[in-house]
Amino acid sequence: MRWLALFIFATLGAPSFASAQTEASSSLPDDPSAVVIAQNTASPPGAASQSQQPAPQSTSLEGKQTKRILGIVPNFRSVSVDVKLPPQSPKQKFLEGTQDAFDYSDFVFVAILAGIGQAENSYPEFHQGAVGYGRYYWHALADQVDEDYETETIFPIVFHQDPRFYTLGRGGFGRRAIYAFSRLAITRTDHGNEAFNASEVLGAGAAAGISDLYYPSEERSWTKTGQRWVLNVGLDGATYVFQEFWPDINSRFFHQKN
Repeated sequence: MRWLALFIFATLGAPSFASAQTEASSSLPDDPSAVVIAQNTASPPGAASQSQQPAPQSTSLEGKQTKRILGIVPNFRSVSVDVKLPPQSPKQKFLEGTQDAFDYSDFVFVAILAGIGQAENSYPEFHQGAVGYGRYYWHALADQVDEDYETETIFPIVFHQDPRFYTLGRGGFGRRAIYAFSRLAITRTDHGNEAFNASEVLGAGAAAGISDLYYPSEERSWTKTGQRWVLNVGLDGATYVFQEFWPDINSRFFHQKN
């Protein structure tokens, strides 16, 4: 999914995502005690005013994640706002990492990525033609599978960290975007505490280092490896931001149909 995040997020009007939350928050009383007073002075059943009626259904869908984005892109690790989940076992982390790494949509995205790489002649050592495209394809697929397992399975098991993304779902656009991007450095432990996201930072670095085993010798320098590391982390950060705003996009444009 991280391959798609930059494109989709860049093509959408970012400020519009926060408008629904801003309007909703403006209708709440400034003093929480006013809610208590209103409850204590409530009229008998049948005489309730319009303001006391249940909130529209759309508010109950606020921050609701779906298993797939647009019915295609996997979104298995996103947790809806305010949802509390038990810690994952090592087996569950392994199964979720495998599900992410080998989802059917990944093979399509890798095919597109390989085509772009070949068109730009990103690795001249791979050459052109069908054989060259095959080299681009399996290298891109190996990169994705390796990074998924390192950041979602291996390092989360080693450091006892939760690889899932927990949606904030409330506040202005800036606050939510900063929160989502900060998940690169901050994550939850299996005990529910916040900690440095070693699974992401070290996992992405490990994936970049492992790629030196199968890339041409010209691509194995410290600079090239560091660039792949930064790219892995940056794409994951863009993915977190898109996942944060996906419920808003889904509600606004697709009316929660997915």
